[in-house]
Amino acid sequence: MSTAFFLKMWLLGAKGPSGFSARSTAEEVTRGIDGTGLTAVVTGASSGIGVETTRVLALRGVHVVMAVRNVDAGRRVKEAILKELPSAKIDVMELDLSSMASVRKFASDYQSSALPLNLLINNAGIMACPFTLSPDNIELQFATNHIGHFLLTNLLLETMKKTSRESNTEGRIVNVSSEGHHFAHQEGIRFDEINSESEYKTMEAYGQSKLATILYINELARCLKAEGVQITANSLHPGAIATNLLRHHSILNALGSFFGKLFLKNVQQGAATTCYVALHPQVKGVTGEYFSDCNKAEPSSLAQDAELGKKLWDFSISLTDPK
Repeated sequence: MSTAFFLKMWLLGAKGPSGFSARSTAEEVTRGIDGTGLTAVVTGASSGIGVETTRVLALRGVHVVMAVRNVDAGRRVKEAILKELPSAKIDVMELDLSSMASVRKFASDYQSSALPLNLLINNAGIMACPFTLSPDNIELQFATNHIGHFLLTNLLLETMKKTSRESNTEGRIVNVSSEGHHFAHQEGIRFDEINSESEYKTMEAYGQSKLATILYINELARCLKAEGVQITANSLHPGAIATNLLRHHSILNALGSFFGKLFLKNVQQGAATTCYVALHPQVKGVTGEYFSDCNKAEPSSLAQDAELGKKLWDFSISLTDPK
């Protein structure tokens, strides 16, 4: 769909083929859906659209495991949701996606809990931060937005396959990317300069990490389809939302807050596409797609480059190999 069409969807509230628009909320796109019996992991569930994603999934009966870096903040969110929804099933577990040790501990603890896993929502992310290396000496945006989720997904995949086999239900992996993937370098991923401080530009590094989010999910979708398992993998752009992602750019953050009510989505609208892709029957069997405003969309040509996706997969395996 064209940029003009999505602009129309926002300004006029025009609905796409799914029946939903840019102004649809997470509650609206999941109305009438019963998620009882499903278990979801939501990363970054203690702030922004992660909170609303957690709340709406819980509202629909899903047992939600909040994977959060700040456990105290996660518990406060859980308590607030339980006040609204006393019967909600919510757990809080610690996860710092910038640290592979933390990702491995989370996956190990989750497997020890014997909980099933139907939905994995890779939502957490950071944006346009100053150059920083992760605890594993990887540029922080690439480490958090891509590598952490890459490792987490691979470690939890067997649990998802087991759940799908035993329950005969479709598992869904949902990666929250961004239209910011268009800001990536001209060649897409600078494999040899991931950690180069001299070459670092905040928005290009952000775009690179979000491009990686789409490339990875597309390659994963191909692998899962070839294996014949009942697990789909899709990515999405949640929309331009007034959250704290731009906190490292005070002027842009201030402008976003000022104009947000007119031109940006609120959090309820921002979580809609995530909840739609995670729960809606329209998405059953759909895999390797990119969504925006609860409708299929077309990412950049780089995001559709299968060879680049395979190269990224091999590169990510090398970075996450415990050796």
